[in-house]
Amino acid sequence: MVKIRLARRGRKKLAMFDVVVADARAPRDGRFIEKIGTYNPLTNPATIDLKDDRAFHWVMNGAQPSDTVKAMLSYRGILLKKHLQIGVIKGALTQDQADAKLAAWLQGKDAKIEEKRSKLSQAKQADLKARKEAETKVKEARAEAIRKKAEVAAATAAAAPAEGEAPAAAEEQQA
Repeated sequence: MVKIRLARRGRKKLAMFDVVVADARAPRDGRFIEKIGTYNPLTNPATIDLKDDRAFHWVMNGAQPSDTVKAMLSYRGILLKKHLQIGVIKGALTQDQADAKLAAWLQGKDAKIEEKRSKLSQAKQADLKARKEAETKVKEARAEAIRKKAEVAAATAAAAPAEGEAPAAAEEQQA
């Protein structure tokens, strides 16, 4: 049986995966028939680069996706495209109707993905702004503490000679 699955690459704790079509008996990182894309789970949202037409070809010819790859194919709309194509083959709908449904679904999906990306970038900017404001508060507090310390040092420096002069003046009056 032919399977669509992930083949791991990358170093320890920095994994990337190739989406490959392989014989089910082949080892995970071993021989494969065709590489149809890559998957990087470390980015947010995860980066999925697939050759959609090749993935659709293999799914229509009976290749069985693993659970993770099945979720990725569903996310990209390839399984919906397969479902609609089977409907076209059976005569339930026309090719134009199927293409229109797929295009509408893909447009909605792209809008959701873009919305998530914009929310993530806004959250990142807000976090940077909050960190900068906190750093500014700490900086101002330190500057205030240094200023007060300098005032106290100046006051004690000014008071020490004045106190030293006062006893000398008292001694002069007694003499």
